[in-house]
Amino acid sequence: MTPLQPGDKAPLFSGIDQDGNKVSLSSFKGKKLVLYCYPKDLTATCTVQACNLRDHYKMLTKKGYVLVGVSPDDQALHRKFREKNALPFTLLADTEQKILKAYGVWGEKSMYGRKYMGVLRTTFIINEKGIIDRVITKPRSSEHAQEIVDPAY
Repeated sequence: MTPLQPGDKAPLFSGIDQDGNKVSLSSFKGKKLVLYCYPKDLTATCTVQACNLRDHYKMLTKKGYVLVGVSPDDQALHRKFREKNALPFTLLADTEQKILKAYGVWGEKSMYGRKYMGVLRTTFIINEKGIIDRVITKPRSSEHAQEIVDPAY
């Protein structure tokens, strides 16, 4: 679980998106940022989550949110994932896990008794001043947009 809590200043980050553009936290100053951290492009659960956000993208943007996904995948795989699923939002390549570590979501996981390092699926809602308003740990992939707009969900 991330040590970051609501009220904390969001860690600064900078990365390259699926199209090779540099994106940083300061790019979103004055906007409500949804920074969703997920394990792997083109996998079942990550695709469900991304498509849920895609399907509710207009509602989220109408409420003033800007969406950015981040995973350890590279720029080319992000581009393929985005194109295959018609994702209208930015995906950041964090191949060295700098952003994921800064946000405390790179950690030990286990599957079938095997332990390994990976992304602990987490979403951060960052306000216009760069302060974390909410942290959604273990988001429900098929209902994630609703979790974002309704804190009581």
